[in-house]
Amino acid sequence: MGEIPIVNEAEQAKFAALIRARLMEIERENALGQDGRSVVQLDQQSVGRLSRMDALQNQAMAKAQQARRDLESRRLRAALARIDEGEFGWCEDCGEEIPIRRLELDPAATRCVSCAAG
Repeated sequence: MGEIPIVNEAEQAKFAALIRARLMEIERENALGQDGRSVVQLDQQSVGRLSRMDALQNQAMAKAQQARRDLESRRLRAALARIDEGEFGWCEDCGEEIPIRRLELDPAATRCVSCAAG
């Protein structure tokens, strides 16, 4: 098929380093995003109706971003565990190797393209 599988521990170490770097980036994003998730004050006297609506919308967007970061973090931590267990790069459905190109796009991938598609 022409796809390049992971054949050595050096490739797995490269992915582990990339995953750890992304996890650190997520932690920084989480620290910066704390303000947007704070409780919106509903005091009508201090904030106008439109301002409150904007604040609620901003809070909802911040919570959605946090949920996406949490999901990505869980997937990446699971990928690190698979590296430690020697299971990284293998499709959880069919047991075939996941091509390096797919893992470069999504290092947390647990399924090969064929199994993911169908």
